Amino acid sequence: MGNIPEQDDSFVHMMVQNKPSTRLEDQSDLTEKRPALRQQMQLGTNTLLKSKKFSTVGTMLFEWIKTNIVMLVNTGSLIGTTAVTSVLGFGYWWVAARWFSPQAVGLGSATISAMTLLGTVCMLGLGTLLTGELPRQPGKEGPLISTALIVVGGAGACTGVVFALVAPFASADFQVLGASIEDILLFAVGVSLSAISFVLDQALIGLLHGELQLLRNTFFAIAKLAALFVVSLWLSQKVGLTIYTTWIGGNALSLAVLTVYVILKKGWSRRTYLPQWELLRKLGPAALQHHIFNLILQLPPFALPVLVTILLSATVNAWFYVSFMLVNVIFGVSYALTTVLYAMSSARPAILASKARLTLGLGAVTAILANCVFQFATRQVLGVFGHIYAEQALWSLRILALGGFPYIIRGHYVAICRIQGRIRDTILPMAAGTLIELGAAALGAQLGGLSGLSLGWVVALCAEAVFMSRTVFKAVRPGEISIDIDQLHL
Repeated sequence: MGNIPEQDDSFVHMMVQNKPSTRLEDQSDLTEKRPALRQQMQLGTNTLLKSKKFSTVGTMLFEWIKTNIVMLVNTGSLIGTTAVTSVLGFGYWWVAARWFSPQAVGLGSATISAMTLLGTVCMLGLGTLLTGELPRQPGKEGPLISTALIVVGGAGACTGVVFALVAPFASADFQVLGASIEDILLFAVGVSLSAISFVLDQALIGLLHGELQLLRNTFFAIAKLAALFVVSLWLSQKVGLTIYTTWIGGNALSLAVLTVYVILKKGWSRRTYLPQWELLRKLGPAALQHHIFNLILQLPPFALPVLVTILLSATVNAWFYVSFMLVNVIFGVSYALTTVLYAMSSARPAILASKARLTLGLGAVTAILANCVFQFATRQVLGVFGHIYAEQALWSLRILALGGFPYIIRGHYVAICRIQGRIRDTILPMAAGTLIELGAAALGAQLGGLSGLSLGWVVALCAEAVFMSRTVFKAVRPGEISIDIDQLHL
């Protein structure tokens, strides 16, 4: 080890001599590169902070969705039902118009409209009652639903028979309904099935199984469309009752499929679905109050087109009906939100404040987005139906769209009164509000035509909203026991 060659010593000496020079060069390079390194470090830090920020926002959004998933799913199912039935309904009537005569289409649509109206009347408030009562009656859901369905089904059948016998005296077009026993029974069955399906859909929302009512309505829309297409190809003689028959056939099939699904999933037990008349009898007065309340609420949508036709003309009503149909997007979302709010809060009033703030916020966002479209792209939206609609219904659509904001307050006021059990005290004020709506619309029609009618109705809605806002905002204020975890995420 002691005999190291001279050349090795010189090599070591050279390396030692070169070492300070290397350090100076490295320091010089670092000095030159320091701004770039500092910039890279700063960019890396900013990227890390942004990623943490996005991660935090994503986590909060996930927790918010997780907290409100039940409400969002059930509300989405109602909105989805409207979308699916609207799209497939368009296809249904397109096939009818393509393969059936105008007379058959006219009679079929009139018969289906009469059936739907009578089915709605024959619900007797039991659909709304079940939406609120099922969460309060754990273990009694099956008997309550079966009893209600038997009642509305029987009421619908009796009403359908009476209408089929009386309608021919009111209009010659309805003579076909009473032409034979088979035709009378066919119409009665349609009314009965309509009432049953309407009540069952609301009961499923009360059970917070909105996906089942979406499934049933989707199957119903597909089945009736398929049935109409098949009979249009196979039958040589196609009449108005043929269209009507495919409609009730699809409805019956959807109810049968849902029944089989529930039995397979839950099993069959006679006691589980055996009607309990005493239980429903105790709830009869509440159902009657809901029924009267519902009829009052449903009067303006049914009456306004009639009012336009009487005061202005059938042609003007075509313009109004298209505008009213478009803004029903806003009204439909508000209805879905408040229906689910009623179902969730009826048995747990403590969560009313937090959930109502959520539904108010979602309703307001929907109204704002819809108004951005209807106010600034009015001509383009109405132009889909024809240039005459874009010219004549322009201001009607813009004004009616603004009615979405007071309608949100109105819908929440109704839901809150149902939850708090104040329906009886609210019937007279709501009846007065309905009369004011129709009166203001009639006055507006006399003064300003279609735009005046639309403005009069929206002004009346705003007046109602001012009256109702105190109750709504009092209910949504955070209370001592109504603080919910989702407040932390809103």
